Amino acid sequence: MFKKHNLNRQKITPYLFLLPAIAVLSITIFLPAIQAFALSFTQYEYDLTQAPEWVGFANFQRLWGDRVFWQTIGNTLLYLVGAVPVLVIVPLILAILVNQKLPGIYLFRATFYTPVVISMVVAGIAWKALYINNGILNQFLKQIGFENGVPWLTDPKLALWSVMVVTIWKGLGYYMVIYLAGLQSISPELYEAAAIDGSDGWRKHWDITFPLMQPYLFLVAVISAISATKVFEEIYVMTQGGPRNSSKTVVYYLYERAFQDLDINYACTIGLVLFLGILGLSIINLRLSRNQ
Repeated sequence: MFKKHNLNRQKITPYLFLLPAIAVLSITIFLPAIQAFALSFTQYEYDLTQAPEWVGFANFQRLWGDRVFWQTIGNTLLYLVGAVPVLVIVPLILAILVNQKLPGIYLFRATFYTPVVISMVVAGIAWKALYINNGILNQFLKQIGFENGVPWLTDPKLALWSVMVVTIWKGLGYYMVIYLAGLQSISPELYEAAAIDGSDGWRKHWDITFPLMQPYLFLVAVISAISATKVFEEIYVMTQGGPRNSSKTVVYYLYERAFQDLDINYACTIGLVLFLGILGLSIINLRLSRNQ
């Protein structure tokens, strides 16, 4: 009887330790998420002080015909296509370079990682100062022959790409550290054996590093894709979604609807679609990683 009592207590004890975290997550994440899901099928008829009315799929029908929403979908997909490949490949090259046993290599690692610890708001303000018409970039371009400079943030064709550069610049060091941890887990004996077989220089990375780093590559791909899908701070600080919605992403459009227009139900609908998109993207990436 005493042994059975101890066994039951051992089973319950881990859940008691998890209970505070589960309670906090339930209050701050799970319950609001469930409430947002329910609000997607309702509509506030008069104002937010009244109870919402059930409207079924009316918000989704409205979303289907929303031209601005589809434009933000296109912008978000462009962000994925433009930023994610760079954030997957370039940090790996940087990690290989700083994984050498050279004097002062720790200084280079710290230099590449410094943008990560800078607030995105601060980074956005700094880059906006670089991009403006009389900023450093345009002053340099004017010195080499571009009389009017480049409208980095005011040209609909350039605004999104200009913001994308900030996301890439800030993320390189973060993903470099992830790759660096993976590189340091590879045994040096594998490279020595490869050198004996004639695989040296950059060829050894093609034969050994890239195959063994595939789990890290997929991890970075998933994380960077989710981050690119949820990009907001850079847009808010640098362009406010303009010009002409050319840099407006799904998350920024959700913010506009929820906190500027107070169209809470419609914003919850956008959030639900965004959640399903991120979930689908994560499942695809995980299935691809399992097949490797």
